Amino acid sequence: MTRLLIAASGTGGHLFPALALAEAIPENWSIRWLGVPDRLETSLVPETYNLITVQAGGLQGRGLTKLIQLFRLIGAGFAVRQLIRQHRIKAVFTTGGYIAAPAILGARLSGCPVVLHESNAIPGRVTKLFGRFCHVVAVGLPAAAERIPGSRPQMTGTPVRKAFLETQPMPAWVPQGSGPLLVVMGGSQGAVGLNRMVRAVLPNLLQRGCRVVHLTGRNDPDVGGVQHPLLAERPFSDEIPGLLQHADLAISRAGAGSVSELAVCGTPAVLVPFPQAADRHQDANAACAAEFGGAVIVHQHEPEHQALANSLERLLARRLNHESSFSDPLPLMQDGMKRLAVRQADQDLAAIVQALIV
Repeated sequence: MTRLLIAASGTGGHLFPALALAEAIPENWSIRWLGVPDRLETSLVPETYNLITVQAGGLQGRGLTKLIQLFRLIGAGFAVRQLIRQHRIKAVFTTGGYIAAPAILGARLSGCPVVLHESNAIPGRVTKLFGRFCHVVAVGLPAAAERIPGSRPQMTGTPVRKAFLETQPMPAWVPQGSGPLLVVMGGSQGAVGLNRMVRAVLPNLLQRGCRVVHLTGRNDPDVGGVQHPLLAERPFSDEIPGLLQHADLAISRAGAGSVSELAVCGTPAVLVPFPQAADRHQDANAACAAEFGGAVIVHQHEPEHQALANSLERLLARRLNHESSFSDPLPLMQDGMKRLAVRQADQDLAAIVQALIV
């Protein structure tokens, strides 16, 4: 039996592409999953795959602190080497982040081939440092290829779950009406700053008949502050594929996973990059979508400012006012998002992994 180790941990941006890749792996393969205790994978992975956890973190700080972290990394790498040998792993696949460092180190120590996938336009620190030690580095956006030293990345796109590639029904709980549907989502961690921007523009939109689905995340203290029959607030939803496929427009953070999901669904978007993202990689992701004409970028601002309101007015005026004198930019944006999409990314990555062990 062919055994694959997938190392993916932390946020949905790391986990969901790895889960999509796992779905594309032949059914007769055995998959082990490497993660970190108390992270998102502990709730998403065990129901399907055998999860093994190790302690992993970044090389932050200076002096003694950094030296201790380096020894922990080396120790975790040897632990992964033992895991690979014990379970007779034939290949390692990782989506970057802190867990990738010990996974790549352990793979190299055991002579096991490793594939690293970088979904962001600006590669993370681990990708930049360890990409050169991988057999294959794949990227989700073309802009990343020139930013990874010592490797020749393959452009594959970022895998999305199968549900995004199949036609989905409109969720039954979405508000009914003839107005346009706006879907707001802040990513797996939620986005309080984005939520406050959105709530400032909701009264005007709802009054004019816009239907709004607002996925707030779990840590928003202002949930329930706006009440309206055309507004549905939820902390999260498992039906995002159906929501995006039926949405007229989305407001979203610009994580690579979210951008990929919007692209395969052909959903025009207002992207609000997370301002504290490492190396401002969400700004670069958003720029890729904007270059294709699929998205408008609005930087996070105080609720009383008008950038988001003005952008939404321009994008939705035709559908809110029902007047043919207004131009409708959304069809062209939809085409732009579709041009950005790579629908077979999971299959391409699965083929790369299989080729390494044939």
